[in-house]
Amino acid sequence: MGDVTYFTKEGLEKLKKEVEELKTKGRAEMAQAIAEAREKGDLSENAEYDAAKEAQGHLEAKIAKLETTLANARLLDKSALDTSKVQVLNTVRVMNKKLKKEQKFTLVSENEADLKQGKISVNSPIGQGLLGKVVGDVASIKVPSGMMEFEILEITIDM
Repeated sequence: MGDVTYFTKEGLEKLKKEVEELKTKGRAEMAQAIAEAREKGDLSENAEYDAAKEAQGHLEAKIAKLETTLANARLLDKSALDTSKVQVLNTVRVMNKKLKKEQKFTLVSENEADLKQGKISVNSPIGQGLLGKVVGDVASIKVPSGMMEFEILEITIDM
C-alpha cells in the first residue's frame, strides 16, 4: 500500500488522464517500436529490440507507479479548509523580508507543484516553513541559498 496523496479535483483529473494516455497511446507506440525492431532480424544481436523492450519495462513501471498513486489518491474537500492558519490548499500572501517584495504561494501536494503558477509543494522547505503559521507570523525558513524570512500577510482559499 502506498502513501495517501491529496489532490485537488483538477490534479486528480490530470493524473487519471496521464494514466489513460500511457495505457493506450503509450503502450501502442511501444508495441509499434518493438514490432519494428523485431523486423530488423536476429533478436539475439538486435540492440534496437533490447532498447525497445527496456523502454517497455520503464513504461510499465511508470504506469504501475501512477496507478498506485491513483489508488491512494484522496480528493481534498475545500469546504473543510479554513484560513485561520496555513495549511494545504491555502494561498498565502507573504512579504519576503530580504527582497522587500510581496509574493503569493499556494500550497499543494507534491504531484501538483508548479513554481511558475506559484504552486509549491507542502513538502518543500518553504511549504513546510509556512504550514501552521497565522497572519502576522514571520517564518524563518532554511533554503539551499541560506535563510529566508516571510511575514504572513494573508491566508485565503483561491482554488
